[in-house]
Amino acid sequence: MQKLIYSLVFVLILHCTLRVEHCEAQWVQISNGMGTNKSVYSLAISGSYIFAGTSSDGIYISTNDGSNWTQTTLNNLSVNALASSGIYIFAGTSNYGIFISTNNGSSWTQTALNNLYVSSLAVSGNNVFAGSDGGVWRSTNNGTNWTQTALNNRTIESFASSGNNVFAGTYKSTSPSPGGGVYLSTNNGTDWTYIGIDYQSIYSLALTGNSIFAGAYQSGSVYRSTNNGINWTQIALISEYEEIYSLVLSVNNIFAGTWGNGVFLSTNIGMNWIQRNQGFIGIPTVFALLNTSNYIFAGTNGQSVWRRSLSEIVGIKQISELVPSSYSLKQNYPNPFNPSTTIRYEIPKIGFVKLAIYDALGKEIETLVNEKLSPGSYSVDWNASQYPSGVYFYRLTTEGFSETKKMILLK
Repeated sequence: MQKLIYSLVFVLILHCTLRVEHCEAQWVQISNGMGTNKSVYSLAISGSYIFAGTSSDGIYISTNDGSNWTQTTLNNLSVNALASSGIYIFAGTSNYGIFISTNNGSSWTQTALNNLYVSSLAVSGNNVFAGSDGGVWRSTNNGTNWTQTALNNRTIESFASSGNNVFAGTYKSTSPSPGGGVYLSTNNGTDWTYIGIDYQSIYSLALTGNSIFAGAYQSGSVYRSTNNGINWTQIALISEYEEIYSLVLSVNNIFAGTWGNGVFLSTNIGMNWIQRNQGFIGIPTVFALLNTSNYIFAGTNGQSVWRRSLSEIVGIKQISELVPSSYSLKQNYPNPFNPSTTIRYEIPKIGFVKLAIYDALGKEIETLVNEKLSPGSYSVDWNASQYPSGVYFYRLTTEGFSETKKMILLK
C-alpha cells in the first residue's frame, strides 16, 4: 500500500503545472498599462519611482514596483539611457539628445545637448556624463550646459563611476587604433586613459570596490578587473558572437542581460555564472537590468518588463567546482524547518537540471532550478513563508537521473 501511495504521488508530480499565484519564484511579466510587446532599452529608479525607456514610445513610469505603468509626456522617442540624481531624471534619446525632468516624469525639457544620439548616461557627484557617437559630454549644472571632453573620437556605449573615477566603454572600430575597449578618467572627465580590452565593444559596465566588470559585444564574455582596469580576465558566459547588453550588481551578486540568452547570475563576484531564466516566455534578449531592495527588473526586446524576487533569484549557489563522481540529492537542512531551508545537490556533468517543490498531493508549487548547469556542487534556499505547515517533497531531475526527498514545514 505504501508503494502504491508513493507511485500515485509521483504520477501527480509528472502531470502537475506551476500555479500563477506563486510566480514570484520565477520571472513574471509586469506590463499593465504598458502592453506586452514593448522593447525596453533602459531602466532607472528614483525614490519610489521606476522609469522604463522604450524603443519608440518614450518613457513609462511605475510607482508600485512595476505592477502598473503610466506613459509620460515624453512619449514618442527612443530612450536609450536613463539616469537619476536627486530630483533630476535624465533621458538620453536617439538623435534628439537629452531630456530632463524635475517632477518625477510629469513633464520633460529638452536640454542644450539636443541633436545627438545618446547611448549612455552616468551621474558622478555634481557631474552628469553623456555618451554619444561624438564621445563623452559633461554637464556640471544638471544638464543646463554641456561640454565635450577630451574623449571625443569614440562612440560611447556605457559608463560606470566611483568617486572621481569614471569608466567609459566604447564601440569597436577600426580607426583610430585600438578600437573599442575601456577608458578611465580620474579627474571627472577632464583627461582619459585607455585601459584595455582591445577591439571589443563594451556595452555594459559595473563597479564594486576595486573590481570592474565589462560586458562585451560579439564575444559572449564578461571581463573582470580587480585593480581598476590594469589587468583583465575574460569569463565566457555564452557562445562567441553573442552580446552582453547589461550588468547590475547587488552586494556580491552580479546579473548579466544577454542577447537571446536571458539573464545570467554570479553569486561569487564573477567567478562562476549560471542562467536564471525560469518563467520567461521563451528566452528573451535583455537590454536593461535594474535591482531594488526587493526585486530585479529586466527590460527586454519585444516583451516589455519582467520582475523577479531578488532574494529568490540569488538562492542558488555553486559551492564547489570539483566534479563529483555521481548525481546526488542531499537531505534539506534544517528539517523540520520554519520558514526557510537549504537543499544541496551534486551534478557530475553539464546538463539541464530541474529542482522543484511539490505539496503532499504531488502538485508542483515552485520551481527552484530549471536551467543548464556545469558540473559541481550546488545549494539553493527555499523560503516557504507563504505555505502552511505540512509535508512537502522536492525532486531533482536531470537527463538519466531523478530523485525525490521529503521535508517538513513546521510553523
